[in-house]
This record gives sequence, structure tokens and C-alpha cells, in this order.
Amino acid sequence: MKVLESVKLSLKLMLKNKMRTGLTVLGMLIGIASIMIVFSTGEGIRSLIIGQVESFGTNIIQTEIRVPSTKSGMDSEMDSAQAIAGGTQITSLKERDLEDLKKIQNVKNGYGAVLGQETVSYLNESKRRFVFGVSASYIDIDSTEVEFGSFFTEEEDKSLAQVVVLGSKVAEDIFKGGEALNKGISLGKSKYKVIGILEERGATFGLDFDQMIYLPVRTLQKKILGTDYYMYMTHELYDASQAEETAEIARDILRINHNISDPDRDDFRVTTMKEMLETTSTITNGITILLLLIVAVSLIVGGVGILNVMYVIVSERTPEIGLRKAVGAKFKDIMTQFLVESVLITLIGAFFGIILGIFFSFLICVGANYFGLEWKFVVPLKSFVVSILFAIFFGVVFGIFPARKAGKLNPVEALRKE
Repeated sequence: MKVLESVKLSLKLMLKNKMRTGLTVLGMLIGIASIMIVFSTGEGIRSLIIGQVESFGTNIIQTEIRVPSTKSGMDSEMDSAQAIAGGTQITSLKERDLEDLKKIQNVKNGYGAVLGQETVSYLNESKRRFVFGVSASYIDIDSTEVEFGSFFTEEEDKSLAQVVVLGSKVAEDIFKGGEALNKGISLGKSKYKVIGILEERGATFGLDFDQMIYLPVRTLQKKILGTDYYMYMTHELYDASQAEETAEIARDILRINHNISDPDRDDFRVTTMKEMLETTSTITNGITILLLLIVAVSLIVGGVGILNVMYVIVSERTPEIGLRKAVGAKFKDIMTQFLVESVLITLIGAFFGIILGIFFSFLICVGANYFGLEWKFVVPLKSFVVSILFAIFFGVVFGIFPARKAGKLNPVEALRKE
């Protein structure tokens, strides 16, 4: 009952000085709103990345080139990524590897891919564009669909046919909305026939597939790039539940093909969808924790504001405290009242902070979707729990010292300040 009475008294006293209470609440409000935004944004990013990963298919394993490193774990992967970004080429992923992995019992199909750039000309306009060489089976495995015309065939790939399939945006850009099928465009100095237009797909991991020009992988390798290796391979599985076992078999085959005895010296990386999603979760969780630590700074600033205000309140109400102690109030009663007031301030800040955080999280979602991102509006339950716990924690931590000071006041000296 004493706590309830303290709550009523604290609310009454807080309403007497609305301006000071409002400014004190503001610091906590901003911090709590930030927590809500961080959690919601983290979930939005996670759903966005998961959606992009799953757009490649959920029953696949992917093999990428990798620069061997003397380091291990994430440091090794960072070294590999930096080396590839710096221009290091791995040329050992070949047609033999693609076909050997297709022979695994759980593998249904597969395709190899190479990405490059070439000058594309039509009429009097020329521009450097991305050219994406893939096997004919790409269209059967990937989520991409043909909107007009058709995709190239295995026969066209083997015969080095000079045919292309255009992404929706690049088709619009080159032909300005006009008819594109069966028209000829130039890649470098050679003519290629447009046989298909793909449906709009959007960007995935920074690559806008609608801006790609697709052509048979062997044609790109032999006639444009002058190479015979893949950048990556994707294999479709019959049974996705056996992805880990299949990936391990694939690694063994590739090590034999590449004469590698030490797994630490692998010049490839075989990844399952589960591993991709786990990596995504680890990254987004790490970012969320980092942002929460940054938000904690603003909460500390708000807490210091509460500390200062509570000291001022104790000073202003010293005579009242003296009178209450003179008529029998104990240290615990006085301390409880001021602690309750401090926690109430933080909880009020948390309440309005949660509302503000949800509002801004919704605006971020709307903005992301406006720019074409498949961003889901999610406010996880843990964001509410963390916000309330943070509010109570900071209310107690920054309210306990003024409360102790109030509880220890000598009633005689306190009454002299009347």
C-alpha cells in the first residue's frame, strides 16, 4: 500500500512542475525510442537479407572462388574478400568441377556463372554494362522468369551462339520501350541477337539483375573474356535436408580435382543456405548489439539528467522531508518515495519513447519499400522488454543516490530550512 501511496504522491508532485518533468522525461524518451528503432531496423534488415538469400532458392549449395589464407575463421574470409576485391584471380573453378558435382546423388542440376563488363552498342549509343554469363540451366534453378521470348538453350551454349537475354531495365534503357526481341546489339565488335527479356527482379546483395545482359557462359568465356573458369557455381538439390552432407561431398570432390590436401588451403568455398542464413543472423545480431551500446550512451545522458533533477527536488522539498520524518516517517519510507518518483519518470519516458520508436520504425519501413526494398515492418517483443527493463534500471541507478540523501536528512536540520 505504501508503494501505491508513493506513486500517487509522486504523480501529484510531478504534475505541479510539468515543464521540469517534461524535460527530464525527454532524455529517457529519446533513448528508449532509439532502442525500439534499433530492434525494428535490425529485424527489417534481417528479413531483407533473408529474402534476398532465399531468392536464389532454398534447396541449393553454392560454390565460390576463395583466396587461400594462412589465417582461420572470419579473418581468413576477410583476407579472401580483400584479395579478390584487390584483383586477385582464382582460375581453378572449371567445367570439370561443375559436371563432377552434378554427379553427386543428391544433386539435381547445376550452373556455372561468370560476371564481366563490356561495351554495349545499339544504333548510335554505347555504354559499358555488366554481362552475366550463365549455363542454360540457370533459368531452371534461379527464381528469374522470362517475360518475353525465351532463354538460351544448352545447344546454344555449347555452340558459342551469339545470343543474349536482357534484364528488364537494360532492355528499357537500350530500346527506349520499343521492340527488343530479335533485334541485334553489339558487345564489343560483335553482333548478338536478343532472344528474350526477363521479368523485373530487383537488386540482390548490391547487384541489380535487371541491369544485366545474360548470355551463354561459354560464349562470354571464349569470345569476350578469353577465360575458361567460373566465378561461382550453383547446384540444385533433391533433398534440402541433406544439404550439409552434400556440401561436404562437394568439398571432397573439389579438393581432389584441385590437388588440395589441407582444407585450410581451399581455393573455393561451398556454402549451404543454412550457413548463409546463420552468417546473416550473426552479422545482424552484432550490428544490433553495437547500436544498442551506442544508444546506452544517450540513456546514460538522460539518466544523469534525472540524477540532477532528483537532487534539485530533494533540495526543494527538504522542509517537507523534515516534517514527514518528525511525524514518524522512516528512512525506508522517504527513500521509497523518491525512488518511485525516479522510476516513474523513466517509465513515462519509456512509454512515450516506445510509441515514438514504433512510429519512426514504420516510417523507415515505408521509406525502404518506396525505394524498392522488401522491408518488413516488425517490432519484436524483446524490444518492449529491453526498453522497460532499461527504464527501470536507469530509474533505480540514477534515483538511488538522491533518494538516500533524502532518507538520511536530519529532521531538525531539514525543518530549519522552512
